[in-house]
Amino acid sequence: MTDTNPNAIRKIVIVGGGSAGWICAAMASHYFHKTGVAVELIESEEIGTIGVGESTIPPFLQLIRSLGIDEQDFIQKTQASFKLAIRFENWREKGEAYYHPFGQIGGPIGPHEFYQCWLRAKANGHASSLQDFAPATVMADQGKFVPPARAQRTLLSGAAYALHVDAKLVAAYLRDFAETRGVTRIEGIVTDVVIRPDGLVEKVILKDGREVAGDLFIDCSGFRSLLVGQALGEAFVDWSDLLLCDRAVAAQTENRGDPHPYTLSQAQDAGWRWRIPLQHRAGNGYAYSHRHLSDDEAVATLLSQIQGDVLLGPTIIPFKTGRRERFWSKNCVAIGLAGGFIEPLESTALHLIYRGMDFLLRFFPDRDFAPALAAEYNRRVTGDYEEIRDFIVLHYCASQRDDTPFWRDARAVTLPDSLKARIELFRETAALPDGIDDMFRAPSWQSVMEGMGVRPRRYQQLVDTVPYAVIAQTLDQSAPVLKAQVAGLPSHGAFLAQHCPAAPFKRSA
Repeated sequence: MTDTNPNAIRKIVIVGGGSAGWICAAMASHYFHKTGVAVELIESEEIGTIGVGESTIPPFLQLIRSLGIDEQDFIQKTQASFKLAIRFENWREKGEAYYHPFGQIGGPIGPHEFYQCWLRAKANGHASSLQDFAPATVMADQGKFVPPARAQRTLLSGAAYALHVDAKLVAAYLRDFAETRGVTRIEGIVTDVVIRPDGLVEKVILKDGREVAGDLFIDCSGFRSLLVGQALGEAFVDWSDLLLCDRAVAAQTENRGDPHPYTLSQAQDAGWRWRIPLQHRAGNGYAYSHRHLSDDEAVATLLSQIQGDVLLGPTIIPFKTGRRERFWSKNCVAIGLAGGFIEPLESTALHLIYRGMDFLLRFFPDRDFAPALAAEYNRRVTGDYEEIRDFIVLHYCASQRDDTPFWRDARAVTLPDSLKARIELFRETAALPDGIDDMFRAPSWQSVMEGMGVRPRRYQQLVDTVPYAVIAQTLDQSAPVLKAQVAGLPSHGAFLAQHCPAAPFKRSA
């Protein structure tokens, strides 16, 4: 390549593999392939990966498509299934359930947002539920699936979807993608980090004495945060006072029946249980607070509730909720668990990896490492983490459950000012603050607010400019049509079997 900047980055070193490392390597190799920028990734077979980030949100598919990866091939090789929504059970009250769907809910009526029109209908005694008008919810609840692109000119086209994936197969897939594009994998364990006199990382030293130098380092070393946390000393901002769960027990089981096209999130006495069905198995777990439940009790609870024979686990995974004060420090950027962790309630772990690397590419430095680039990167990534934190805290603080010490403590947390202001604003007329590149759009906040019983005092007065008969007729006609369109679809399992069946999975002995 022709040099236009003699200070350009020439070598990127990624410390750590797993989902984080190989997503970063895949993205770097895609954009820097054939440009003279070397990408090396250091990982060790001796160090296990967390491997439970198996549920995604729709923007994850943007990553796959932006890399030029064939979606069908990816689904088949990662044993993936489709995800239309998250189903929350027992969160507001025991015995209640609601969905957080992907995509649209209804459509504008005249110039007005659907949710505002629906609020007016509810004020007039209309019997509908908000989710009656969410195509992703109706499909999820009936166990059906079709890609919205195949349902144009129907109400189903407003849905969106994500994937359930095998995290280890995703890492393997992206490793192959990255190595094909020139990424060099180095087997080894980093034991030391050498800092230059100006404070930048010069190189890392491996257990066998080898040294790996670089210009830009990406810390994907997991909770250890070897570079940004340990070597560069970036402080950890602890959010465990806001989100009480600090451990999870995970297990993989055989599938029983048709895989449901949603992630199940079922509230428990001291946290919540998940079920994520893939094509070859199901991922299960119980995220809980060790202050309210022992590990043995958590394991026993999970094993008593899961379906199918256990194939792997149960495994206890301790975690600490929070983030680094700065994700980008000097010439090193922490991505994935090295930068922070928020419990997987809304399936954002893989997305935060993609976002972290995407922002790095947007604000890519040269060897001067201009502080302005790092400052903007840190502002944007911090904004993502805080938005997700607030969204997840909402699930707990709005609960009406007081049947266990965990739920009483979860409801009593002091809310972040940003969430408190958002709830107060929403309680007036369902208004939502506009952010830059928000991760969760209005239908997401509306679904969880409604599901948790947070409804505005009134709808926006401008909606009165639409004749109520028009609103009522729209609701009365669209819900039955949507339900009928979904009824004619194939089941989720049938769609997978016909269009993207995964190869039979060979289990290791």
